[in-house]
Amino acid sequence: MTDSAANTLATPSQEKSHAGNWVPLSMFALYIIWGSTYLGIRVALQSYPPFLLAGIRFAVASLLMLGYLRWRGVPMPTARQWRNAAITGVLLLGMGNGLVCFAEESVSSGISAVVVATMPLFAAIFTGLYGEWPTRGETLGLMIGFIGVIVLNLGSALTASHLGAAALLVASMAWAFGSVWSRRQDMPTGMMNTCAQMLCGSVALLTAGWLSGEKLPTSPTLHATLAAAYLVVFGSLIAFSAYLYVLKHARPAFATSYAYVNPPVAVLFGVLLLGEKVGPFDLGGMAVILVGVVIITLARQRRAH
Repeated sequence: MTDSAANTLATPSQEKSHAGNWVPLSMFALYIIWGSTYLGIRVALQSYPPFLLAGIRFAVASLLMLGYLRWRGVPMPTARQWRNAAITGVLLLGMGNGLVCFAEESVSSGISAVVVATMPLFAAIFTGLYGEWPTRGETLGLMIGFIGVIVLNLGSALTASHLGAAALLVASMAWAFGSVWSRRQDMPTGMMNTCAQMLCGSVALLTAGWLSGEKLPTSPTLHATLAAAYLVVFGSLIAFSAYLYVLKHARPAFATSYAYVNPPVAVLFGVLLLGEKVGPFDLGGMAVILVGVVIITLARQRRAH
């Protein structure tokens, strides 16, 4: 057997090993960066309306990425891949992220964290409908993580508008179904998948903003503009790319575990940057969430072996 033939035969296992090495780093990005975007959205909403904020965020990120990919010679998606990217982009970004931005105008952070943290449970249900139910360890970790989020917010002012709470619930369901559905479709490859979904999602968000009568601010504050730029670079280009990567290379229960980690991360950023206070429920909730994530991670490792 020649060296080239041996290398060819070794490629699949090498690619699998390479993918596994990037999963922990990608999850770390999701835990920290997406936890910070709650604060970023809150600051950006001081000047920008919700749907236009999300639409411009993903439009800028996708156009920057598209220019880079075309410069590198990456081919455009096929017509079928564009269709699948459009459906997934509308579900994840148009409905998922857009409705979260809309809800944060009227919903307390406590309610927002609790409702968004139902997303892994919806993802587990939708995955089960495709015949891939979570293992016992993953189910236990999912339930413990959700309990931790509830404990985390027992000390919060859980007041919300009915419309805002309903928007968060729909956002969680749309994000979960889009994540599960896309795993079984012919999607664009690599970074082009991220780019196509953001581009299609931005069209839906900008259309929603236009139909709802939103207008861009004439004199936005510097803090709001910097927060919007942070959402473009870190929340979209980096973290959303990391999420699609993990979604492809890890089980849904593990990939969506970020939803349990983001609330305590958001609390910590609030303490560090806004001077918010941390009470016993906050500390207890963070500890319970950590236990749930550890259980899900160990279940993933056992299944991999």
